[in-house]
Amino acid sequence: MSKVFQELKTFPVADGTQMDVYVAFPEEATGKRLPGVMLFQEAFGVNDHIRDVARRIAAEGYVVMAPELYHRTAKGFVCSYTDFAATRQHLNALTLEGLEADIRATAEALAAHPRVQAEQILSIGFCLGGRVSFLAATVLPLRAAACFYGGGIAQQLLDRVDHIQSPLLLCWGGQDKHITSDHIQAITRSLDAQQKDYINVVFSLADHGFFCDARASYHPASAAVAWELIKAFFRQHSGR
Repeated sequence: MSKVFQELKTFPVADGTQMDVYVAFPEEATGKRLPGVMLFQEAFGVNDHIRDVARRIAAEGYVVMAPELYHRTAKGFVCSYTDFAATRQHLNALTLEGLEADIRATAEALAAHPRVQAEQILSIGFCLGGRVSFLAATVLPLRAAACFYGGGIAQQLLDRVDHIQSPLLLCWGGQDKHITSDHIQAITRSLDAQQKDYINVVFSLADHGFFCDARASYHPASAAVAWELIKAFFRQHSGR
């Protein structure tokens, strides 16, 4: 695996706000442009786990940018996985219009990065970010979008399914009490009705947040398989 360079950059958003973005990419200067990946945070901020995922993806040969989605209400916000109450005011302040602007700003920053092949942009997200990654696939012609246990998709985004422009990888925990089988079925029915290209994977023994090794719900066996799926899915659709 490649050594990874990391930095924090600030980019403008169309609504006049400024958004900090964690950036990770392979250190070696091969001269070859790489695919870019937007990585969308959980409800708990662009924390150590999200940064670790960014570095892991970057080491596979991608330029990764993880935007701070709470930049309008709490610059640099991070909180413990046991303190969900601290996230509520910031979650409640998010709007689809604001998230769309953040998606576009991140994609534009990636496309402008000197190491990125501008037409090869992908996305991935977890929890809140899973929903945002799904939204991103309706906003931009991405190469692919991976969505992990994205809460609120069934309730908020099904009317946008016809706008999806990329293949999807959807991953869920079978033990998740927040995202039920009914929610998942509503999503897949909508995707089928619009003849969208997707892979739907339910990890039967896993709970919400199973990919995160900093959470009590971490499920190592499911996370290991999911990581291989992510790598294969991104390779297939980025031409790596």
